Amino acid sequence: MTLFKNQEFIWKYSQKKKKILIATIFFFKNLKKERNDVCPSNEFIQLSTQILEKGRKVNAHSHLNIHRNSNITQEVWLVFSGKIEASIFDLNKKIIKKVRLQRGDCLVLFRGGHSFKNLSKRTIFYEIKTGPYYGKDKDTAEIINAI
Repeated sequence: MTLFKNQEFIWKYSQKKKKILIATIFFFKNLKKERNDVCPSNEFIQLSTQILEKGRKVNAHSHLNIHRNSNITQEVWLVFSGKIEASIFDLNKKIIKKVRLQRGDCLVLFRGGHSFKNLSKRTIFYEIKTGPYYGKDKDTAEIINAI
C-alpha cells in the first residue's frame, strides 16, 4: 500500500520500496484540539499539531543532548498564504503524488525528491529543514526530466 490515510493526515509511501515513507501531507482543515503527531517517531524531523485554548500551558522544559546520526535532509513546508502545487518524487525520481497546499497546510518531506509551483499571485511559506546546510551545490541534486 503506497498511501495511508487517517482522518488528520496522509502518509505517502514509496512505490519502489513499499515500506519507505516519502512524505506526510497535513491539511489545516483537519486540525484538532488533541495533540497529533504527524511524523512517525523514528524520523529525524518531527511535527505535531494541536489547537491551544486560552490559558493552556506547556511546562518549561529543555531537550537533552542526545547524539543523533543522520545522512539525509528532511523538510517541512508550511503555507501561510497563497497556494502551491507540490510534486513529490519517489526514490527512483518519478512523481508519485501532486498535492495542492493552501493557508495552514503543510508537507513533510522525509526522502525522495520534490518541487513546487506557485499558484497564487503571492504565496508566503516557511521551509524548515534538518541541518547543517552546506549550500545548493553540496546539498542538492537536480532531478533531470522531471514531469
